[in-house]
Order: sequence, then C-alpha cells, then structure tokens
Amino acid sequence: MGPPAASPPRRRAGVRGMSARETIVAIATANGAAGIGVVRLSGPRAIAIGQALCAGVRDLRARHARYARFVDADGEVIDDGLVIAFPGPASFTGEDVVELQGHGNPRVLARLVARCIALGARAARPGEFSERAFLEGKLDLAQAEAVADLIAASSDAALRAARRSLDGAFSARVDELVEALTLLRVHVEAAIDFPEEEIDFLAAPELAARLARVEALHAALRRDAARGVRLVDGLHVVLLGAPNAGKSALLNALAGAERAIVTPIAGTTRDLLREVVRIDGVELTLVDTAGLRDTGDPVEAEGIRRARAELARADCVLAVLDDRDPDAAIARLRAELDGDEMRSGAAPAARQGRRPVLWLHTHADLTGLAGRDARRDDGRHLWLDTPRSVGIDALRAALQEVAGLTGGPTADGAFSARARHVEAIDRAGAHLAAAAAQLRVRQGELAAEDLRLAQDALGEITGRVDSDALLGRIFSSFCIGK
Repeated sequence: MGPPAASPPRRRAGVRGMSARETIVAIATANGAAGIGVVRLSGPRAIAIGQALCAGVRDLRARHARYARFVDADGEVIDDGLVIAFPGPASFTGEDVVELQGHGNPRVLARLVARCIALGARAARPGEFSERAFLEGKLDLAQAEAVADLIAASSDAALRAARRSLDGAFSARVDELVEALTLLRVHVEAAIDFPEEEIDFLAAPELAARLARVEALHAALRRDAARGVRLVDGLHVVLLGAPNAGKSALLNALAGAERAIVTPIAGTTRDLLREVVRIDGVELTLVDTAGLRDTGDPVEAEGIRRARAELARADCVLAVLDDRDPDAAIARLRAELDGDEMRSGAAPAARQGRRPVLWLHTHADLTGLAGRDARRDDGRHLWLDTPRSVGIDALRAALQEVAGLTGGPTADGAFSARARHVEAIDRAGAHLAAAAAQLRVRQGELAAEDLRLAQDALGEITGRVDSDALLGRIFSSFCIGK
C-alpha cells in the first residue's frame, strides 16, 4: 500500500499583511521575443481591468477564450490577441485571474503591463502568483516550490520528479511521517497525563513499535529527499586521491576535453579545477583537487587545505586509487573521509552513508582488472583504464545512479526536493534521536517536547508551520510571472 494522499492545503488568508488583496500583474512568459506572450493578472480587480483593457468586450465568460484588441487610455491599439478569465476560487491563485495572450514582443508586453498598472494593478513580486496559491490553500509549500522546479527542470528525470512533487507525492510522504509521529506523541502524552496508572505506558511494546515505524519512515524520507535535491540542483562531485593517482586524467575523460594539465610530476594540480558536465540532462560539477600527501611546500599545502574544504561540500566523492597499491590508497582515503565526517559535527549514525563514495581503481590496465565493476561493503568499486576509456561508461552509469536517474527501488517514484527540505528533515531526525534517548530512561516530558519540535520541523516543509521570513525567502527565488 502506498502512502496516503497529501492533506489538502488550508487557506492561509491574512498571512503577510493582507497584501494579497491587491491586484497584481506580470509577464508570465520567458524573457525575449516569441510568437506568443502572456500577461497575467490576479486579484479582486483582475476581471474589471481585463474588460477595461479589451475594446468591445463587455463580458468575460469564465474559462472561455475571447478575441480582443488591447487598447491604451486613448483607445490606441497596443496589440490584439486572446483574453481568458478564471474567476476565483477555481483558478491557479484562488483569486480572480485574467490572462492576456498577445504577440511575444517584449515592448508590447511591457506596454500591456503598464496599462494594467494604470488601471489599478501593481507589479507582482517574484513568485507572488505561486505565493498567493499557497496562501489561498491551492498548494502547500512543497507543491509551490515544485512549480519552480518544473519550470527549471533540465532532464526528463528532473521533470518527472518535479511533476510528482507538484501532484503531492512529496507532501504525502511528509504527511505519512507526521501522522505516525502524531500517534507516537499521543502515546507519550498519555503516559504523562496518567502517571498513576499501574500500566507503564513508556515501557509498552506498542511504543517501541511506533517509534521504530517513525524512525524507518524518517530514514526513507531523508534518503529520497536527498535524491530529489540531486535531481534539482545537480551533483557536486569531488575527485579525491593521492598525487598522480589519475584524478586530472579522469576529469578530462568525463569532460570529453583536455581541461586539466596531466603530467607525471607529483603535485601538478595545486588548486581546485571545476568543470560542469551533463549526464542525461543532470548537471554535475566535477572538482579536481590537489593530491593528498604530507608536504612542506606552502603552495601545495594550501591546495590540500582547499581540497579538504571542498570535500565538506561534496554530494558524491570519486575516491581515485592507484590500483598498483590499492590497500594503502584505500586506507589513506578512508582516513580522509572519516576525518571530514568528524569535522561535519554530525552524530555517528547520521554520518554513516551521508554521501555516496565511488572507489575508482586507475592504472587497472597494469593489473589486468580494467573494466571490472564490483559492489562491496564500503561502496561501489570500478577498475579503469582511463587513457583507453575502459570503464568510463560504467562510471557514467554509476553517477547516473547516484543522481537518482537509474537503479534502486524508488527510482521511478522520485520526487523533487530542495536543500531546505533536507535540512528540516535532519533537524527532525535530531529531535527524534533525542526523544528516543529520553524514552529509554523514562523521561516522558522531555521526549514529548522533542517529538513536538520534530513535528514542527517537518511542518516547515509543507507550510503547516510557516513564518513571513520563511515564505519571503522561498518565493523570492521564483521568476516574476509565477
């Protein structure tokens, strides 16, 4: 059985100072010349402004396209095209909406916007149409953000993921976790409210089962949300290894061009080298780093410091090994990765599996293992002959899998997500861990508070818990016409 349908959003009238009572206008199509351009109005005066702008149109019938001439204050024709009215609440924003569809000349569209402003509208802020849809309860916050993700999707996989989030798949997963968390809170609150009962509610097997279910749902949501972020934002991939392990040659092979200098001299790469590539439309930022070793050269030492700083930002690590001495190389890189995890400040349970690592054995032509592909306890291992491009296709496939394009039981059900969602899920996870620790020592009141904070953190994802500052930060990143 799949997750329950997302809870219908509630109308949030009154949020952000009732500015939603004004009528707003914006160009809804992309910048530049095009065959068709759309100007959108939303608010209580939208239909009246649309009628005043359209010569000879006395009545705008709901959801019917009407041909009209768009005129200025002197009756001069600005443009001609179609006008469509969408009376609220059956519209995208939940308010009265009018769309003017004319020729896509930017000057024409600008004149139409100016005329709408003269008739009583004001210019919309970035994302204000989607914000009003959220405030009017047409979308929850995750769905509203998925509108922007759908517009910006650069691959079929990202497009499908954004569509699923817009349809409520992500919100349904969050609601499923919140529902399980609510049942757990009810159990804990009952133990607090009835301490005189002979039954120890905090020791009941049902409590342990409910806690285990919440933790399992949280872990699955965290994993799939992280995949959703990678589909939206792309992958930040850091190449890590000793000098002369083959990092720069590997970057050139993935980029399909000679971007990095490759020499047999150890320490050739001393600074970060970035290259953006695409795999099936998903953007990967590859970062070549200085080889890790002990050195007295201050310039090389600074390059190594920058490599470690870049590692902290990595979504995926390509651990590049010289296959002529793989055991020593693996031990050194594991120590680097463990050190970075410790510096992240996360708890051990949270650090484990924080990001995928692909172990790449270069110079495999010398060991006779080129082309081999194996999965081990510490991750996936690939053996490469980079000069002959042996194993490069397997590496691209592995990166596709990391990005969520292929593989795994949830690949077809991926949804889009954002970094703020993962951050909220992580905060919820920290409170869940604290609550579990308090329950083990029968501290029901403290556990109840951490469970409440966990639920509040999850509520920030869909907007069940919202604030003006949060909404302003989110919707300001949208384009004007959305």
